[in-house]
Amino acid sequence: MIGATYDMSRRSFVESANRHQDFPLQNLPLGIFSPPGEGPRGGVAIGDEIFDLKAASEARLFSGLAAEAARAASGAVLNTLFALEADARQALRVQLFDLLAADGAARLRIVALRSRLLYRAADCVLHIPVRIGDFTDFFAGIHHATNTGRMLRPDNPLFPNYKYVPIGYHGRSSSVGAGGTVRRPNGQRKPAGEVVPTFGPCRYLDYELELGAWIGRGNTLGEPIPIAQAGTHIFGLCLLNDWSARDIQVWEYQPLGPFLAKSFATSISPWVVTVEALAPYRIAQTPRPEGDPRPLDYLADESDQATGAFDIELEVLLLTPGLREKGPHLLGRSNARHLYWTLAQLVTHQASAGCNLRPGDLIGSGTISAPTPDGCGSLLELSKGGRESITLPSGETRRFLEDDDEVIMRAHCRREGFATIGFGECRATVLAAA
Repeated sequence: MIGATYDMSRRSFVESANRHQDFPLQNLPLGIFSPPGEGPRGGVAIGDEIFDLKAASEARLFSGLAAEAARAASGAVLNTLFALEADARQALRVQLFDLLAADGAARLRIVALRSRLLYRAADCVLHIPVRIGDFTDFFAGIHHATNTGRMLRPDNPLFPNYKYVPIGYHGRSSSVGAGGTVRRPNGQRKPAGEVVPTFGPCRYLDYELELGAWIGRGNTLGEPIPIAQAGTHIFGLCLLNDWSARDIQVWEYQPLGPFLAKSFATSISPWVVTVEALAPYRIAQTPRPEGDPRPLDYLADESDQATGAFDIELEVLLLTPGLREKGPHLLGRSNARHLYWTLAQLVTHQASAGCNLRPGDLIGSGTISAPTPDGCGSLLELSKGGRESITLPSGETRRFLEDDDEVIMRAHCRREGFATIGFGECRATVLAAA
C-alpha cells in the first residue's frame, strides 16, 4: 500500500500541491500549526495549504491504525504519534494520500468539509512539532571537519578518532526554535594577541547547514540499539541550523567542547518529512576512501551501508538589508550523501553506552559541506576562518553574519520517475545582542 503513495501521476484536488516543489501529494510532511484564532494541533502540509488532523479525526475520516495515529497527532505536540509503531504512521500516510488525491474515494466528502479541514498556510502559525527532550549534535560531515581542522592543523586536519567514532556533543533543547529570529549572543572573547578576555556581543556569528533526525520509538535505559534496527527508530527528518558564535567558541571549547557558543539558538524547519516519504531517495553510503578503517562491528551493517544514506540536495542562502530588492544570494550547495556516517550509525552510537533515546529527541547530523569550494556549509569555511571577505551582489561584504541578516536553508529530493519533494524552509533573522 505504501508503494502507491509514490505514484507521481496521482494529483491532489488541492491544486497548489500539483508540481509543488516542496509539498506535493507524494510528500505529506507532519507538523504542528495554529489556524487563525485557534490553538495548536497536528497538520499535514499539502501545497500551499495545511490539512487539519484534529478536525479530520473528529470527522472520523480515518479508520484502524490510521485513526489511532490521527488521534495521536491531534494535540499540541506530536510526541504521542512519534511513540507509535511504524505501521500506524504508515497507515496514516496511505489514508491521507487517498483523502487528498483528486481521484480518491472520499474526495466528495472531503471537498464538502474543506472549510473545516484545510487552511491557507500563510494564514497559520507553525510551531516546533514536538516537545524536545534532548538534542545531540554530531560532526558527521567530513568535508566540514576537514576544512575547519585544516585551519588549525594543516597537515593533520582530522583527529585520529574521527574515522572510528561518530563525534558529537549534547546540545540545549530549550533553545531549539522553528525559525523567526535569533538574538546575537553575548559571551567571553579573547582574540589572538590579547592578554585577557572581554565580555560582549559575538563578533563572528555563523550558521551551519545540517539535517535533523527525529527519534520515534525510543529504547530502555541501559539497552543499546543494534545497528540493524537503528533506522526504525528514526521517524523523519528536518533541516537544522546550528548557529555558532565562533569567537566565543574558540575561547571556551577547551577542554570540554562547545557550550555557550552553541546553546543560544538552534533553528529547525517546522515540517517533519517522514522516512516513508524519503524512501525513494535512499542511496548507498558513499564508500570510504582506500586506507580508511572499516566501522567497528557495532556500527557495521550491510543493509545500512546499501540503503542508509539519502540523496537530499541542500542549499543555504543569505538575505541582507542590501539584498532585499534583489532577493537572497546562494552561499553554498551540498548534499546529504557527503555525510561520513549514516544517520542509523549516529543513533546506534549514541545508544551504545546505554543512553535512552525518547520519542521527540533530536539528532543533528553536523555541518554537511561538499568537497567543492561552492559547497561550504558555514561562513567559517567560506571566509577561510574570517581571513577573506565575501562580496555579495549588493556590493556588501561579509566574513560573518551581521545584524538584520537572514539565513535561509532549503532541501529537495529529486529522482527520475518520482515527484520532487522538499522540506520547506529553515529561516531566521539575526537580531542585535541584548
